[in-house]
Amino acid sequence: MNTEIAGLVFDFGMLVLIWIVQLVIYPGLTFYQRPDLMRWHKQYVNRIAYIVMPLMIGQLSLAIVKVITHFDIIHLFLLILIIVVWMQTFFQFVPMHNRISFGEVDEYSIARIIQKNWWRTTLLTIVFFVHLSKIVF
Repeated sequence: MNTEIAGLVFDFGMLVLIWIVQLVIYPGLTFYQRPDLMRWHKQYVNRIAYIVMPLMIGQLSLAIVKVITHFDIIHLFLLILIIVVWMQTFFQFVPMHNRISFGEVDEYSIARIIQKNWWRTTLLTIVFFVHLSKIVF
């Protein structure tokens, strides 16, 4: 499997994951009472990491390889978008999830995580479709 197809597989995995998070998991947070949310959220964060981290690392690694081995403006653009998603994840979402796990949660914080995640959802959707169009066209 070449790096373009492998990269597209990781991009697709991230696309599916982010849409499930945006449409199912994050809105589901609103249905928990605070003690139940804290208990469930700690399990969720630990379990989802087994899915998220390999996908994120694979996506970033292949994007870097493509920029180094087959440099063009589209590969660079995709790498920049992926780096922005990483920055959002670790500088915005990890702290928000930590606050939820430690009980610092209310309706506003849940609404905020849902709203802010639209940025990652949009960026990862763009990454997938730009990458797909690069391969197809």
